[in-house]
Amino acid sequence: MAFTQTLTLPIFSTPNPILHSSTSSMRSSFRSLTLFLSHHLPRPFLFSPRPRQFRRLAVTAPEQEALRSAESESRRLRGPEVEVGELSAMPEEWRRARVAWLCKELPAHKAGMLVKILNAQKKWMTQEDATYLIVHCLRIRENETAFKVYKWMMQRNWYRFDFALATKLADYMGKERKFSKCREVFDDIINQGRVPSESTFHILVVAYLSAPVQGCLDEACGIYNRMIQLGGYQPRLSLHNSLFKALVSNQGNLSKHYLKQAEYIYHHLVTTRLDVQKDIYAGLIWLHSYQDSIDKERIAELTEAMLCAGYEEDREVLLSILRICAREGEVEEAEKTWVKLLMFESDPPALAFVYKMEVYSKVGMPMKSLEIFREMQSKLGKADVAAYNKIMEILCKAQESELAESIMADFVKGGLKPLTASYVYLLNMYYNLELYDKLEEAFSQCLEKCRSNCTIYSIYLDYLVKTGNIDKAEDIFNRMNSDTIIGVNARSCNTILSGYLSSGNHLKAEKIYDFMCLKKYEIESPLMEKLDYILSLKRKVVKRPINLKLSKEQREILIGLLLGGLQIDSDDQRRNHIIRFDFDGNSNSHYALKSHIYRQFYEWLHPTCKSSDDSENAPDKFCTIASSHFGFYADQFWAKGEPTIPKLVHRWLSPCVLAYWYMFGGHRNSSGDILLKIKGSREGVENIVKKFKAMSMDCKVKRKGRVFWIGILGSNSTWFWKLVEPYMIEDRDFPEALDETEKEDAMEAEDINMNSDSGE
Repeated sequence: MAFTQTLTLPIFSTPNPILHSSTSSMRSSFRSLTLFLSHHLPRPFLFSPRPRQFRRLAVTAPEQEALRSAESESRRLRGPEVEVGELSAMPEEWRRARVAWLCKELPAHKAGMLVKILNAQKKWMTQEDATYLIVHCLRIRENETAFKVYKWMMQRNWYRFDFALATKLADYMGKERKFSKCREVFDDIINQGRVPSESTFHILVVAYLSAPVQGCLDEACGIYNRMIQLGGYQPRLSLHNSLFKALVSNQGNLSKHYLKQAEYIYHHLVTTRLDVQKDIYAGLIWLHSYQDSIDKERIAELTEAMLCAGYEEDREVLLSILRICAREGEVEEAEKTWVKLLMFESDPPALAFVYKMEVYSKVGMPMKSLEIFREMQSKLGKADVAAYNKIMEILCKAQESELAESIMADFVKGGLKPLTASYVYLLNMYYNLELYDKLEEAFSQCLEKCRSNCTIYSIYLDYLVKTGNIDKAEDIFNRMNSDTIIGVNARSCNTILSGYLSSGNHLKAEKIYDFMCLKKYEIESPLMEKLDYILSLKRKVVKRPINLKLSKEQREILIGLLLGGLQIDSDDQRRNHIIRFDFDGNSNSHYALKSHIYRQFYEWLHPTCKSSDDSENAPDKFCTIASSHFGFYADQFWAKGEPTIPKLVHRWLSPCVLAYWYMFGGHRNSSGDILLKIKGSREGVENIVKKFKAMSMDCKVKRKGRVFWIGILGSNSTWFWKLVEPYMIEDRDFPEALDETEKEDAMEAEDINMNSDSGE
């Protein structure tokens, strides 16, 4: 009877425990040394904060094959065995019963309730009891529960570090692709002054490589380096190959930063006398061909080593060499490579023609480039967008206006898009040749056939100021500034400022000066000298750069984007934070939005993201500098490194916030219904729903995992649209329906009934 009563006690009550005392766990004296080493290991990329849930390119089929090989190797690696007794060996019957009850009860509960249950047992539970619970959960594949018990155990005063247990837990979490939790246990091992086992290193690298999350590749490189330098281990061949293939799986401009890491992998393969596959040689040559400074000697060494290993130069290697010739203007080497390429296929790929055109352009032979372009059209039957843009660039730089106009006419007639880059070359040529009538005509054609573009407008603005048409230049500048898709930048502001100063309109020049100070745009030195004199006459204090501070509009934009899925990285102390903007390059809505956001946060962006002021060149992915100014948003929306809905979110749902939430993470279907996607807790979504009802908008909610879909349907969507319309960026560019993947997510989601009166 007593046994039954013990089992039916409330979960917060505790049987009479035998108090267990233990000395506090001691930190290893090697901790400081280990931390020093970890901070001085080479990092493969400029930014390498621990990744959260950022998307990156999907894992390709070759990567999957390599990963399967790496995974099979990881199964052969075994960490130390965990010593844990049997349940029957526990001396007290009540303790056995209690531990058995916990083994059955804990996997059924979520994190909050699980911790409450464990806290109710802390007066009697010992390290041995907790260890048994963790091992039992791992045996029955309840790895998440095991991890939570382990984290709870670490907070007890009787906790003693168990290397074997930590290794087993990390390996299980890594095999489940829970890379963040595996990394957390991995770091615990490091902080205890111990070196993780080879299996843990191997499994963690594979887990990072398997995750379709941006930033994981950088972390995989870091763990791989520490495996060799800190652990002294020799990674298996499959791991070398898997990591290398991941490094070269992206586009060249994205992968070129990984050259040093790729060379390190190659060096380790050679020094450990492992088999160097042909893909390694080809990948290294490919990476070298994209570098800003080409190392020809190194490429020659790699080519020779590849030939000595018995591998012939294939199509991809020859394309890489042709790319190098194009950048260096080496005609003789390009022709030799072209002959080799023809041996593989009679009709080389279109990219090879583009590189060959560029080679002759570099040596001042634009007509030869045009001949190659015609040859491409003859052999392949057509020319692609890249070829048209390249020949337009070449002819416009050579100022062959008639030929350029003829090619442009064919380009437009062919129906290929985008045309913007070629129009930029054409307008610049007309501007330099002072063919202003043709410039006017080309500008009008561009507006009809292309998206509104800051670069196109800036060239036109330069022409108006140069010809002294300041009134029309002012109209164009105002149109640029009022259109959120076009926008203004430092170049256009300096252009209109020079126009006002040259025409003697000092009052408007002062207004533009104040505007540029507000936007924190740099003023050209000659213009600043004139402004200093003008402002000094009025005894006006010249404004100097001020410390960065988020404006009201920027704060509302951030909240809206964070609700829509924007992500924040924080350092270990959570003092400085980086906001990473990630836009879908194939989305019309994101195309318009990214240019606007790029301009709005330009002064906050990291220098490596400021390749150009032109909105046309705004990349799909860019990030801010690390700053404490983002601390509030990190604490509210990314607490504990996961997306969170703040408790006070209902206070911040202004029309501007809703507009940016919709533009970044929302959709509108064919019937006009609005769907907003958000990650977080049920309680947070309830607060949002209550706020919508207070704003006279009823909505429905569906749920799939941690993702909620908030649907604003029928007449409610009309009211929502009236609220957000003043802040929308060209609503005609936004999608009218969900894409297929998100449509499936919404259809499979679970219906949630959220009644604001019930408080559920």
